[in-house]
Amino acid sequence: MLRFLSRRVAAGILLLFVVLVTTFVLLHAAPGDPTVVFFGDQRVSAEARQAIRARYGLDQPLWRQFLIWLGGALQGDLGTSIVHGRGAAQVLLSKLPATLLLVAAGFLVEYALGLGLGMAAALHSGGRLDRWVRSLSLFFYSVPYFWLAVVLIDLLAVRAGWFPINMMRADNAMELSAWGRLVDLLHHLALPALSLGLAQFGLVSRFVHNGLVEVLEQDYVRTARASGLPPLRIVWIHGMKNAVGPLLQRFGAGLPARLSGALLLEVIFSWPGVGQAIYAAVLQRDYPVVLASTVFSGVAVVLTMLVVDLVHAWIDPRVRDAL
Repeated sequence: MLRFLSRRVAAGILLLFVVLVTTFVLLHAAPGDPTVVFFGDQRVSAEARQAIRARYGLDQPLWRQFLIWLGGALQGDLGTSIVHGRGAAQVLLSKLPATLLLVAAGFLVEYALGLGLGMAAALHSGGRLDRWVRSLSLFFYSVPYFWLAVVLIDLLAVRAGWFPINMMRADNAMELSAWGRLVDLLHHLALPALSLGLAQFGLVSRFVHNGLVEVLEQDYVRTARASGLPPLRIVWIHGMKNAVGPLLQRFGAGLPARLSGALLLEVIFSWPGVGQAIYAAVLQRDYPVVLASTVFSGVAVVLTMLVVDLVHAWIDPRVRDAL
């Protein structure tokens, strides 16, 4: 087990390093310059721009800039935001609760739909309901996040008027009671969470369906049916054990897609989370904030995959024996 953990950690560190180098090079290769943040379209002297570049070490060779940043990052200093004038990590951490709320709500929609429809399809395997669930899952999994979000905005917000189009709270949210603020938050959260969950529930339903169908054909399950146990109880007691492992792997492997989808939806819905901060940082060439977001995302993905593997090994003895 210790050898397995060391290999996974080493691979994760190497992957994170490659991603950081790639991000750093692409950021500096993109057109534009951080001095635009300070001066915009104003006509200023080259000396003034050079002074700003020197203040943030942008006049150094690219390899030296990266090594300086990496040395600080290894000591816990991810740099100072060029735009906000405070730590890049602080800028992102202040936006993190909104992003975590959106991701959690998206997961809730995804797994509620995936588990429910997957179990229903498994119990009617080969029937009309099974075919409908498979077609629905394939359709939603095939459409991109942004397209689904735009369609939902048009149908449910613009045409039906059921939900607000953007932002996290109404303008008068602070004037509402505690219960009113909660309802207002959920009202604004519904469309982004629905967009995030609908785009991913298809794989969950397929994992659940395939895992359950395999178990429901076993002799001991037929015996349980013959003894009069309710179908849902049979599914939960016998079937879900077989589907838990693939679902855990799906949870870990799907985290990068979920994070990128959430960040994209934050821009579309003007959701004040990490995605909005990263989008603004890219436009403003705020290099430290973009690099700090890469560190946070990479570490989150590596740790999640590691935890998922450990939990899977704890649940499934076959996996534990293979480590």
